[in-house]
Amino acid sequence: MAIAVTGATGHLGRLIIEKLKAKVPADGIVALARTPEKAADLGVDTRPFDYTKPETLTPALRGVDTLMLVSSSEVGKRAVHHRNVIDAAKKAGVRRIVYTSLLHAGTSPLSLAEEHRQTEAYLKASGIPYTILRNGWYAENYTGSIPGAVAGGAFLGSAGEGRISAAARADFAEAAVAALTGTGHDGKTYELAGDDAWTLSDLAAEISRQVGRAIPYRDMPAADYAAALAGLGLPAPLAQAIASWDADASRGALFHDGKDLSRLIGRPTTPLSTSVAEALK
Repeated sequence: MAIAVTGATGHLGRLIIEKLKAKVPADGIVALARTPEKAADLGVDTRPFDYTKPETLTPALRGVDTLMLVSSSEVGKRAVHHRNVIDAAKKAGVRRIVYTSLLHAGTSPLSLAEEHRQTEAYLKASGIPYTILRNGWYAENYTGSIPGAVAGGAFLGSAGEGRISAAARADFAEAAVAALTGTGHDGKTYELAGDDAWTLSDLAAEISRQVGRAIPYRDMPAADYAAALAGLGLPAPLAQAIASWDADASRGALFHDGKDLSRLIGRPTTPLSTSVAEALK
């Protein structure tokens, strides 16, 4: 029986599959992707899997014992997509689902949280044994902006001095593999976050240290930050969403001081200095 991973061509899905291959034989892994050709380099069985075409999902899950449901990337459509997958998994006889949710999904003020709340409730009601991984912020959500910050001479944001318990995406992938291949995780919900919280001022200081010149953090009102992001070419709705997440972070929405993530992966989470160095390569 196989372990299948949805969103296999995405950043997280690819990492999960690569790390799974170190734990289980490649012929026991299935990559599920909307565009299977993009997953050909993963070296595992690849099947077409489009969240928007429910009739195609159950056949793709035949022979799958454990499903890694990586949340859909289409904000606003996620709850429907996830219900389609859970329904298909039930019909296909999938025995267990591991789902990537959001840190503090039950209480989080982030605009992303509601669809995760809905999915968690639907998954619990499905009768399929589950593990919920409430992923905190990926460090890459911020370090991806480092080249632009260095070029522009400042790191922009609206998070104030809010502490952010981010971790590298690879850390979350390792946690997923631990949940998929380990025992004792059924019915568990894990709040996953980095060991050491940092502010955007801390991030700017680390960037400055590594590049050898001052790259200050410039805190802005959310509306101004959204306008700046739109000016850089981001679609206005996305720019506004990013700014709102920063504003929520300023009030503690991305902070968590538990150690579920490092316990699951059996090591400390990736430090900020390493994430910054990766972004500067």
